[in-house]
Amino acid sequence: MKYRQLTENERYQIYSLKKAGLTQKQIAVELERPSATISRELKRNQGLKGYRPAQAQRLSDHRRATAAKSIKITDEVWGWIEQLIRQELSPQQVVDYLKAYKNMSLHHETLYQLIYADKASGGDLYKHLRVVSKPYRKRYGSYDRRGRIKNRVDIDERPAVVAQRSRIGDWEGDTIIGKDRQSALLTMVERKTLYTVIIRLMGKHADLLAQAAIKGMKALKNRIKTITFDNGLEFSEHEKIAHALDADIYFAHPYASWERGINENTNGLIRQYFPKGTDFNVVSDKAIQHVMDRLNNRPRKTRDCRSPNELFRGLRVELLAA
Repeated sequence: MKYRQLTENERYQIYSLKKAGLTQKQIAVELERPSATISRELKRNQGLKGYRPAQAQRLSDHRRATAAKSIKITDEVWGWIEQLIRQELSPQQVVDYLKAYKNMSLHHETLYQLIYADKASGGDLYKHLRVVSKPYRKRYGSYDRRGRIKNRVDIDERPAVVAQRSRIGDWEGDTIIGKDRQSALLTMVERKTLYTVIIRLMGKHADLLAQAAIKGMKALKNRIKTITFDNGLEFSEHEKIAHALDADIYFAHPYASWERGINENTNGLIRQYFPKGTDFNVVSDKAIQHVMDRLNNRPRKTRDCRSPNELFRGLRVELLAA
């Protein structure tokens, strides 16, 4: 049965019957409407002064006028979808992007169906879908054997404002280890904007990491207030980094990766491009920059469909070719 919108007259009836003391179920019987319709009407169109029919009608009219219309998948729309998927946006991110910048309504399940139909006909678009990998497992029980970091400042002493993500300048840092533990990347993620910096390490020793971190982050020095690292001994020269970048550095609790959850999640995204076993010694600077650009230009649902570049640099890159 096709749903019929409530009329303005019915809304005045609802108001009068409700004022007379009838229950929602009794009102539904009087109007010959499902009880769910009456319940939804009273929830969606009730103002600060309760349910008023004229106001309810205005709210309903406004919603219908501004609602994004469902569209057909034309060749143009399919071209947009293909462009965005090939930039490693997830179907949900594609939906959010098209809604924000093309004012069209799609469901992510529709995109999955289109992508797998493309695969069945010999297309390769499915290869750009992210593969869910096993979560990275920390080396539990090894912290004491790895030693202690001198003069480390615990995360408990970090200003409360950092956890609120209300300002730009609070970063999380960690390493991604390459093939045979002979190469590595340093990843830095700004908490409020999700802006990501990936830095190649010339070695795993703390002094080499400190040099690389200072060189890689120096241009952003005026946008660094705090950095939160994990407890790897590669961060032992944290005081050098703090002095050079004029930043306060804190360390998460051992085995508490959730305290740097943004960084952990970002490392998972980076692993989509550089799977476990990648030798970072042979990965080009261009390839690393490509991954940084992909992540920083990607609209994020948790940031109102805005990209890290837009939030951190005020720069929105158009993802769809003209």
